[in-house]
Amino acid sequence: MSETPSPTTTCPSCGAAAPTGAKFCESCGTPLGGDAGPVAAAPAATEASPIDDLGSGPISAPTHRNLAAPAADAGPRPCLVCQGTVGADGYCETCGAKAPTERDHFRGTPAPWVAGVCDRGIVHHRNEDAMALLASDAPGERAVLVVLDGVSNSIDSDVASLAGAKAALEALRAPFPRGMGTPASRSSAVTQALGAAAAAANAAVVSVTDPASTNPASATFVVVVVEQGLLAYANIGDSRAYWLPDGGPAVQLTVDDSAAQQQMEAGVPREVAETSPQAHAITKWLGRDAPDIAPRTGQLEVAGPGWLLVCSDGLWNYASEPEALAAQVAAAGTAVPLDLALALIAFANAQGGRDNITAAVARIEPAATVPDPGQNASEPALDHQEESDG
Repeated sequence: MSETPSPTTTCPSCGAAAPTGAKFCESCGTPLGGDAGPVAAAPAATEASPIDDLGSGPISAPTHRNLAAPAADAGPRPCLVCQGTVGADGYCETCGAKAPTERDHFRGTPAPWVAGVCDRGIVHHRNEDAMALLASDAPGERAVLVVLDGVSNSIDSDVASLAGAKAALEALRAPFPRGMGTPASRSSAVTQALGAAAAAANAAVVSVTDPASTNPASATFVVVVVEQGLLAYANIGDSRAYWLPDGGPAVQLTVDDSAAQQQMEAGVPREVAETSPQAHAITKWLGRDAPDIAPRTGQLEVAGPGWLLVCSDGLWNYASEPEALAAQVAAAGTAVPLDLALALIAFANAQGGRDNITAAVARIEPAATVPDPGQNASEPALDHQEESDG
């Protein structure tokens, strides 16, 4: 005689079945509410393309190809639920929660003034964001912050975003060329270097894409290079960069390639455009089927102190206006970059965490004299995936 199956509930994050009363999903570690009863599954997605993670595009099946294994960490990981120690079996020794994989949540601190956090969020079953960071030891001397957001209705976008972030960082490892010595020549050289980084990222995305795929991997792209008070930035898609000075107005540096941006340019108010059904439909992206990989670029000279923020839409979706993000930075109440990045991730997850979330920050302070970066920028603190050759 067959046994009567045990009552089960459904994990709202990954869809796996779990016994009724379970406190955590055995597959992904999402809290299930204990004895609170079954949790309803997330609503089914409807198709739209191209669209990024916060849109209605279906999440692709977890068909991982060539995903590098995480490198060994320097010490025990803290539990994201209670801050206890995660044991060798991947479970918290204090509260029993299953820790996310290092692909689902990772951090980088290449120098005390630069840090980033990349997190799966709450709703998605895997993390398709990626970041790569590089910074000199001297604050403000030189840093590179790269964020890619894999488009979740394309196959292997998690693999592609990692490959693209690493490739862009490598393309920008050396300081910008000086050009012919004139401001115009210098600006042109910077623009060319940023375009080359976008091309390198695109080539990397294409290289990990199955040539036979009818839904090839794709990703958005944003990078900011800090060099002695200069913020040089480039983007494709709707990942963004913001300058949040301690005094004066906050500024969104990048301009999205999206349906919402097109609506705003036609006169639709931001709050209306960014909450419309196609708000996160992107008009440019990296990938084999990309219509155009020339990034939007720009440069800003900064003289006073402030925060540089480079992020995916999993963060800015909950605070799009520069002033709103500046308010969240102020509310974090910290001058430590890693603590700020963690606070911004926590803020987005507290709002629902409907998408993967990446927040990379740099603390820019005024300096009387900053040495020429030359070739002395320190080695980058890549995320655990990107450090490994797999």
